Amino acid sequence: MRVIAGTFRSRPIAAPRGDNTRPTSDRLRETLFNVLAPHIEGAHFLDLYAGTGAVGIEAISRGASHITFVESAKPALTTLRANLASLKITTGYTIDPRSVTTALEHLAKPSSIEAKFDIVFLDPPYDAEDEYTRTLTTLGRSTLLAPNAIVIAEHRRKHILADTYATLHRTRTLKQGDATLSFFAT
Repeated sequence: MRVIAGTFRSRPIAAPRGDNTRPTSDRLRETLFNVLAPHIEGAHFLDLYAGTGAVGIEAISRGASHITFVESAKPALTTLRANLASLKITTGYTIDPRSVTTALEHLAKPSSIEAKFDIVFLDPPYDAEDEYTRTLTTLGRSTLLAPNAIVIAEHRRKHILADTYATLHRTRTLKQGDATLSFFAT
């Protein structure tokens, strides 16, 4: 894996051994950021189920002002921290090592967040289908999203997400191989 574009273009990103962490492929990240290009500069970006941090690191590389990585799996956290260190990224991010549910509850507290999120990316383990509904519904009911925020869920092509989760409504779907990106807005 590598950073696709921006400040850290072509720099490698590591992944933990085994099948527990499934990084978003270079090709799918490129597709995602081609769509997000007009929105990324200066954005507050929330990377849920961050894994290796590849998506959030790509956002940093392309000019997002702050990334909040949420990841609770220890091997993935170790790799995420190593990737940030290898790229010498020392500012512009926060790592929250809690579960997504707990992190979202914490972030919803007025004292916990400097700005609302412009872009939210979530990529739960494909087999944890209930995480999509729980997380998207929580986001749709929360005060965490900035006006005109974009929420993107990466999921298996054969796992069909609902068109609506609370105030979030699907605006676009992109399919690539076995993966699908579903875009939502309020």
